[in-house]
Amino acid sequence: MNAAMAVDTQVVRGACPHDCPDTCALLTTVENGRAIKVQGNAAHAATDGVLCTKVSRYAERSYHPERLLQPLRRVGPKGSGQFEPVGWDEALAEIATRLQAIAARDPQAILPYSYAGTMGLVQGESIAARFFHQLGASLLDRTICASAGAEGLTQTLGNKVGMPVRMFAQSKLIVIWGSNSVGSNLHFWRIAQEAKRLGAKLVCIDPRKSETADKCHEHIALRPGTDAALALALMHELIVNQWLDQDYIDRYTLGWDGLRARALQWPVERAAEVCGVPAQQIRQLARDWGTTAAAAIRLNYGMQRVRGGGNAVRAVACLPALTGAWRHPGGGLLMSSSGHFPVRRAALQRPDLLGDRRPRTLNMSTIGDDLLRPSSPDFGPQIEALIVYNSNPVAVAPESGKVVQGFGREDLFTVVLEHFQTDTADHADFILPATTQLEHWDIHTSYGHTDVLLNRSAIAPVGQARTNTDIFRALAQRMGFEDPCFAESDESLCRSAIGDAQDFEELLKHGFASLPVPDAPFAQGAFPTPSGRCEFFSQRLVDQGLDGWPDHVPNYEQPQAGGRYPLAMISPPARNFLNSTFVNVKSLRDIETEPVLEMHPHDAAERGIADGAVVRVFNDRGSYHCKARVSQRARPGVVNGLGIWWRKLGLNGTNVNELTSQKLTDLGRAPVFYDCLVQVALLDGSVQSA
Repeated sequence: MNAAMAVDTQVVRGACPHDCPDTCALLTTVENGRAIKVQGNAAHAATDGVLCTKVSRYAERSYHPERLLQPLRRVGPKGSGQFEPVGWDEALAEIATRLQAIAARDPQAILPYSYAGTMGLVQGESIAARFFHQLGASLLDRTICASAGAEGLTQTLGNKVGMPVRMFAQSKLIVIWGSNSVGSNLHFWRIAQEAKRLGAKLVCIDPRKSETADKCHEHIALRPGTDAALALALMHELIVNQWLDQDYIDRYTLGWDGLRARALQWPVERAAEVCGVPAQQIRQLARDWGTTAAAAIRLNYGMQRVRGGGNAVRAVACLPALTGAWRHPGGGLLMSSSGHFPVRRAALQRPDLLGDRRPRTLNMSTIGDDLLRPSSPDFGPQIEALIVYNSNPVAVAPESGKVVQGFGREDLFTVVLEHFQTDTADHADFILPATTQLEHWDIHTSYGHTDVLLNRSAIAPVGQARTNTDIFRALAQRMGFEDPCFAESDESLCRSAIGDAQDFEELLKHGFASLPVPDAPFAQGAFPTPSGRCEFFSQRLVDQGLDGWPDHVPNYEQPQAGGRYPLAMISPPARNFLNSTFVNVKSLRDIETEPVLEMHPHDAAERGIADGAVVRVFNDRGSYHCKARVSQRARPGVVNGLGIWWRKLGLNGTNVNELTSQKLTDLGRAPVFYDCLVQVALLDGSVQSA
């Protein structure tokens, strides 16, 4: 072969970075320095070489024609999206100068804003966290997705732990609670299908008739925010029918008498009325649960995005202990497995750099209000600077009308690290181009299985893109931070993230390594709670002035007869997006076609709305225009606003978060995206399709 025609081909092991429980192992094929294919790694048992539609097109995202490839500086009004190219040195020098001036007055006026744009431990909160700790900036309470459920699970089981996902293959009853697993937990769904072929019964609990519900034996379409009532009624039936493992309760649980008394207040008829489901469905599920040894719950985060979300998770998490399901392979519960991983967060994030300083903590879910607050003794200094990375708050934060108003402040200095010019980037003073997963080192845990994965850079950074870690290292240098920790390399950070918990050479060789989690981890108790038991009762909550036992906590916003806003709205993710990620990948956006609102035929007919009509969805917080999709996927009285579209791709420059509120959950300080009332009306001039 002619040397000029030689092709240098490599296959590089990596990991999917996205906010999904599956954390797939990747193989990236690189020819002459360019990634030509991203596929699953078949050697990784947990994900078996299978990728979702989104990530299988990851190379398309990395080489997207709209990818940000050089730093940009704002030249137009905030939000106009008008920028000019600027060199890295000039951008970093100006950013450092602005931050130094603000920090000299009060570093708490500077706020980082980040979440799970990457789930990587290194490109997430390592050098970035060190930078803000050294600076003394305000701390961020990262609550926007899962903190209510995490708190509920921790109060009951002791941590974010559960049965290994592989063991669902041996389950005889699988309850999929608050999850559209077909679209958001593909590899669990593969295991559930294996169990189904072996005779397992699958039950889906979800207000929406999702793609998962279509494929289960039973769908319980309860009202949003009523999950705890359903769980308590199931307990009631277990008690009165004596479907209990009293030996397991006596040996391995705490607070049974109080939970029993609470559950007996919830006969099936009461719960059926609250949940809006037939009483017989509740009775049948209780019978199935109480008479099936290998019964398991795959709980997900959709059901905790309401006022009582933390209590709901607590109630559901009690169910396996009542029947002793934890004793059996294939029995128990899984919401998140992330508590199994011995991550050395303090070594990565270095909170010791704060010294004696104790900055305030601001909740990312109330960023709309907080950006509009003036300085005060209670609040502290007004937010003067915002550094956004791994997040798109203008699209994803609740009550986005206020978020846009806050980001639109001309006196707010905003820096955004991004791949694309998102809604948030449109409001930046500087946009700094960041690397994608194919261009950097990182290490990943999972919240759906128990493997550690290593991601190696497959290609050089595209254009002038830099890793998050390099950007914060450079800012630290210009700010005069001299601690050696700011010079630590990404590979060293990957090694220090897990310390001696995993053989790093094994990760280098295979790309992944499994934690030794038993098939039935709580068969003999040994929960990571203070008591070592499954805690039906939490003294820690009592010490905070809260109820020690789980209870049904009604939604903030409940439809009232004759009320202005008679419809409950939930906003589950569109199947081909992941929060606001992938919305700009045209091939995926073409599948979703346009922003839609699913409506039950009865609710649509009452309002003269036909399928395909443009509608206005509104409440006191704002208005959102989209296409109506009249469908049995919506239950009566509930509409499904599939998200999260970028605002600038919406029909009226908004998205579904124009309607959601900044109220917080009972536990975990999380947002209540699915605790939201609206009205829907045909938009004037809309052309209805037949």
